Amino acid sequence: MGLPNDDPVIIRPPDNSGDPTVITISCPDKTGLGCDLCRVILFFGLSIVRGDVSTDGKWCFILFWVVEGSGRALETRWGLLKKRLSEACPVASYASGIYNSYYRQQEIMEMEKQPQVFLLKFSCYDRVGLLHDVTRVLCELELTIRRVKVSTTPDGRVMDLFFITDSRELLHTRKRKDETCDQLKVVLGESMTSCDIEQAVEDITARLHTSSTTLPPSVTEEMFTLELPGEQSGPLNPSSSHLSVTMDNSLSPAHTLIQIHCPDHKALLYDIMRTLKDYNIQISYGRFHLFHGRDCEIDLFVMQLDGKKIIDPNKQKALNGLLMMNLFVPLRVALLNRGPDLELFVANPVELSGKGRPLVLYDITLALKLLQLRIFLAEIGRHTIGDSEWEVYRILLNDEHDLSSSKNKIVERVTKILMGWG
Repeated sequence: MGLPNDDPVIIRPPDNSGDPTVITISCPDKTGLGCDLCRVILFFGLSIVRGDVSTDGKWCFILFWVVEGSGRALETRWGLLKKRLSEACPVASYASGIYNSYYRQQEIMEMEKQPQVFLLKFSCYDRVGLLHDVTRVLCELELTIRRVKVSTTPDGRVMDLFFITDSRELLHTRKRKDETCDQLKVVLGESMTSCDIEQAVEDITARLHTSSTTLPPSVTEEMFTLELPGEQSGPLNPSSSHLSVTMDNSLSPAHTLIQIHCPDHKALLYDIMRTLKDYNIQISYGRFHLFHGRDCEIDLFVMQLDGKKIIDPNKQKALNGLLMMNLFVPLRVALLNRGPDLELFVANPVELSGKGRPLVLYDITLALKLLQLRIFLAEIGRHTIGDSEWEVYRILLNDEHDLSSSKNKIVERVTKILMGWG
């Protein structure tokens, strides 16, 4: 399959303007590697239009053709992307004979180590698009938002509390804290009256994995009681295609072939890889292609963790249902009346590893900014619904306009931005 390479990630710029950038990855294989790589690419605002994956079980070779996503104002930092992709790749000893139980245990301990959580507190005067502008700054600084609480006082002052982790692991230093506050000052200007960053206390860090509030029954019913589309259902998005997932054990002596045909949406390949990773399915060979920016075809030759095909009909049915649902509605959006105001709910599925789809808050706040809607209160919490964990964003909208007449418009715009449909 290949030999260890000192440079596991190579990024080749396009030959012609408008062509995709090609990312080549050659590294040891592991279950869920495709999911981890897709998450990194998604975080940098890139869309995968074509992919090719092959592995011999120890070493893998991956090609991604990527383009900059629509509606993403951040400039792609290719050098940093290469660094983050390299960090997601297993070390070369993972596939070699010298990789013994000691090193395996060290890697497991590193994976289980929780990053330090910090509390960012700042106050300023409210305006349309404020939360989106702050979210953009934190994304540019590689600060991951774990939970946020934004509240507005009657005089228009906003107190923002962000629980964040630092991909660079430098937020404990004065230089990194000053850099964060300075960047926020550039965006917020003189309206920012204070800014402080401190390490979160242990009990607050522990509570990040739970939610302090419960979801209203009406929200749970609307967002999580869904049926898969039937054969006669209409299209899932502006494409004319329908969603189908089939499995075939007759074409390979060692692998199950999963064939997926569906309309395109943002993070499509991530949603597929996330489902397979959580179900402990290994990909031996895969090919992904996007036709005319609308229809997608994916062929995946897979096996279970024990190296066998997926023969059990119950396992086939369960995996098929998971793939169908995660492609049909990867994110859930609902808007409910809360007195004179409206409350927006967006549910983001969380991997078994505890990680969720990146940039969800960025996309939500972008949609609300484009609609010129003010955010009165915003919270992020985690909820277990059935057998799955969800990251739920609750945003209370408060504006001088008649929001009740715009409910469908709000849901439509938020959904389109999240799904990359415009």
